[in-house]
Amino acid sequence: MPTWEEKLADRMDPQLAAEIDKFETEIALRKQGKLDEKVFAETRLRRGCYGQRYDNGHRHDGIRSQELHYNSDLTKGPDTLWDAPGMQRIKIPFGGLNPEQMDVLADLAEEYADGVLHITTRQDIQYHFVHIDDTPAVMRRLAAVGITTREACGNSIRNVTACPLAGVCNTETFDVIPYARATAKFMLGHPDAQGFGRKFKIAFSGCRQEACALVNMHDLGAIAATRVENGKVQRGFEVYVGGGLGAVPHNAKLFEEFLPEEELLPITQAISRVFARLGEKKQRDRARLKFLIAKLGIEEFKKLVLEERQTLQEDTRWTDYLDGVEQYADKPLKPPTFLNGQKRPEGFDAWYATNVYRQKQAGYVVASITLPLGDLSSSQMRDLAALARRFSGDSVRTTVEQNMVLRWVSESDLPDLYRELSRIGLGAPGAGTIVDVTACPGTDTCKLGISSSRGLAGELRTRLAAKSFTLDEAVKNLRIKISGCFNSCGQHHIADLGFYGMSINVGNRKVPHFQVVLGGKWQDNAGAYGLPLVRVPSKRIPDVIDRVTDRYVRERAANESFQDFLKRVGKKDLRAMLEDLTQIPPYEVDPSFYSDWGDPREYTIGDMGVGECAGEVVSVAQFALAAADGLVFQAQLHLEAGDYSSADQNAYKAMLQAALSLVRAQWPEAPDEADSTIQEFRQRFFETNIWGDRYAGNKFAQYLFIRHASPPANYSGDHAHRVVEEAQLFVDAVYRGHEILAERGAR
Repeated sequence: MPTWEEKLADRMDPQLAAEIDKFETEIALRKQGKLDEKVFAETRLRRGCYGQRYDNGHRHDGIRSQELHYNSDLTKGPDTLWDAPGMQRIKIPFGGLNPEQMDVLADLAEEYADGVLHITTRQDIQYHFVHIDDTPAVMRRLAAVGITTREACGNSIRNVTACPLAGVCNTETFDVIPYARATAKFMLGHPDAQGFGRKFKIAFSGCRQEACALVNMHDLGAIAATRVENGKVQRGFEVYVGGGLGAVPHNAKLFEEFLPEEELLPITQAISRVFARLGEKKQRDRARLKFLIAKLGIEEFKKLVLEERQTLQEDTRWTDYLDGVEQYADKPLKPPTFLNGQKRPEGFDAWYATNVYRQKQAGYVVASITLPLGDLSSSQMRDLAALARRFSGDSVRTTVEQNMVLRWVSESDLPDLYRELSRIGLGAPGAGTIVDVTACPGTDTCKLGISSSRGLAGELRTRLAAKSFTLDEAVKNLRIKISGCFNSCGQHHIADLGFYGMSINVGNRKVPHFQVVLGGKWQDNAGAYGLPLVRVPSKRIPDVIDRVTDRYVRERAANESFQDFLKRVGKKDLRAMLEDLTQIPPYEVDPSFYSDWGDPREYTIGDMGVGECAGEVVSVAQFALAAADGLVFQAQLHLEAGDYSSADQNAYKAMLQAALSLVRAQWPEAPDEADSTIQEFRQRFFETNIWGDRYAGNKFAQYLFIRHASPPANYSGDHAHRVVEEAQLFVDAVYRGHEILAERGAR
């Protein structure tokens, strides 16, 4: 009789099985010191294995609210990768899951992690607190049910995302899932996608006007399109390239108005080859595709891709999958039925109003499962698998808003489904509303986290849910998204109300803050990016939400969108409305400001201490930084008015002012002259990298150097938006630079 391991091996794709064996060997070699750490780091990242943060020993929500009981040493922090568990990311193309896979995912979370599954903003699933020695076993069991962790992280093509309503959406052009699946399969481990300098993200959307898959923020985005040729309807895609969020977001550029479906995979391959060949390799902060396209221009980039396309050797996989694509469709579990006059359990109507979507197929609906902060327990995932078997079959999806959906539910089954969801703690309403706050891991587990995005998200969710029945209709469908740092993993740039974390020194203590970002647009596939408006202490962010939304309700014109309202009011007025919220009471008056949401400890991001000898320097520096902040704000006003030249000039001046403030902290008589400031700043701070690897100060310094060396010949909205965003990030980094100087002065 075959062993359990042999049975597992029989179910695995042979190539994936061989790769996992190789990874297990590499783990052993690294532990023996026979494999270089840098080489192994890229290897493990390509297998989805991250290190994680340990200075925060608890999570900020109902599932992870208690100290981790099974290993009391986890709060101490590991000295190396081997001393304590890390994070394992799992690739879920287009978010598609079936009940068998859900059962395995639940079992693994329970056996190897902390019993929690986290849904990411890329439709992935993450485990936290997984020991690297256990990862090969996890990977094998996932592979046995058709799931891989390969290229879930690293300089690779990340998870291919798609609209969770694809195939059942009322406004889609056609179902994009077969194309998303084919792209994910074709590009997984593809030789032409192994030489990237950074990650590469792909998304598919069935229609242009909805959020769908947020095409505008992707390296490669495809929107379903059709045209009539010789009397026959032909499928294809409107293709965009070079989008991305990160510290400075870029709007994707139109690559092709109509790319025939048979050209999708070869063009994706050609784009990968051009990116691998010409993309930046040394400077990671300039290594995304968006920077290559900004450097070359979209026309030159397209020319190079089409030339590359002509050199490709024919591959049958480009078109083999197309034979049955028009007939592709999910198979419903039950016949269509309607709700009619069925008795509805308590709470059902509120849940139905926000969590149920009527499919284009009559009698069927999509039921959204709201997951606070994107988390569910292993037992909840196991129960969901059972509900999928009962109500929807194999048609389950994760979403970019960190939820899950059951599709093809017969409408008459909704009351029973709601009862069961409520029983397992997953019957909360509010999916896709202002209550449904998105947040990255932040300071809970991310090494880059500055402020507690999850802690703030949990607080906002609790407050908004408590008054959800009284919220004005105009406010209910706004989106709130929170990132723990500037990197936009929480997608704050495309939220109606976005926030990203930072810290500010007040006396000899640190205070967690968030930058308020307004004006982003979730609809139209991430149709617009917001800009930072003002820094506010973390504990006052709920007041920001209240003030902005209350004013919108009071003053909006008939049918005026939130984005149009913000434009009409203007940044100057909005900032003035929030200015008093930036004030921080002394620690002795209100110490709560000096801790973060969900964490009673005094807030810190490392060792701190300010000596008296730095007092006057800090005072002068704060003066200069306030002027830099003012210049950034003036740049935003010019950008808002369409004066792109003035926006660029003010943003540039803000960076120079901030850089000079650091230079004068060491050389008080430094001249106020651009070339001298750049030279002194480069020698004193950039070349010495006072920020270290964590705070990205050197990355943001590049923004100043590039703008100084290459003033724009022509001014455009895209360019000005980017420079204003870069200036804000640079000024924020200089704040941190002054903190580091003060800390050094105290030692």
